[in-house]
Amino acid sequence: MSTAVIGIDIGGTNLRLALVLSSGAILEQRRIASGIEQGRDSFCSRLLTSIEDLRRAAASRGITVHAVGAGVPGLIDRTGHIRSSVNMRPLEGFNLGAFLEERTGLPAACGNDANTIALGEQRYGAGRGLASFLVITIGTGLGSGLILDGRLWTGAGGFAAEFGHVTVYPEGPPCPCGNRGCLEQYCSAGAVVRTARELIPGDLLAAVATDLSAEAVALLARQGVPGARVAFERLGQRLGVALGSLSNTLNLQAVIVGGGVAASFDLLLPALRAELSQRCFPSIYDGLAILKTGLGDDAGLLGGAALVNPPPPTAPRA
Repeated sequence: MSTAVIGIDIGGTNLRLALVLSSGAILEQRRIASGIEQGRDSFCSRLLTSIEDLRRAAASRGITVHAVGAGVPGLIDRTGHIRSSVNMRPLEGFNLGAFLEERTGLPAACGNDANTIALGEQRYGAGRGLASFLVITIGTGLGSGLILDGRLWTGAGGFAAEFGHVTVYPEGPPCPCGNRGCLEQYCSAGAVVRTARELIPGDLLAAVATDLSAEAVALLARQGVPGARVAFERLGQRLGVALGSLSNTLNLQAVIVGGGVAASFDLLLPALRAELSQRCFPSIYDGLAILKTGLGDDAGLLGGAALVNPPPPTAPRA
């Protein structure tokens, strides 16, 4: 009987699960509202129901589920406890991996969502064949995961690579993390919308839906609307300032960009490259690739799967 794992992508709005083979092929998916506002018990009940649903689907295919891996936004320590999660407050202090092991009877693991995505890119996506790279996910916030010399770097306590909370403007706007002027305040879907509202002429904004989104700003940019493209250029510039320092420090092979804003990768890339070329040593810049995610919307699902899917065996050297 063949085997698979269940990869889980947990967010403040949606809860997604997938049945994933060791190759990274997704056989089935489920998506439900996370319902985290109803509390931890309700959330966990919904999660367990969805896991059992996928296990039944796997059994109908003659497949055994052998593990469960989940990515969660927030700080997760080496023991698996969720220490802080702005979008999932009811889960703070909870060891979700241990809970899933107990309730499903399967090996389970829980990690920071951006870290698991970095593992997914390494195993199945744009990071294949690379030894050292940074993954950044730009959406509601800015998440990041760091692979160094082929291994996920999580730091002394398990909290490393919170790149979105690098300070870029000391007197900048407050961040939910408690700091001011964090990169996340300037590199996110919300930052694109705020800049667009400042720069796009009022009559043009009035013709757009009231609930302006980063996707809508990208469409306006492609239509040549003044100010819309600048919103993405500013994001690229500010990201370049922070990435330049990190690149000079770590001499990475690549930066992989994912998240919802990655759909507008072409709009921010020229400004990002221009900033990096000014701030990096030439020999470091020349060796740095800027790549778009290879996993798209499934990055979180495949990241959760990579957390518990053992890598394929390495062929012995001749």
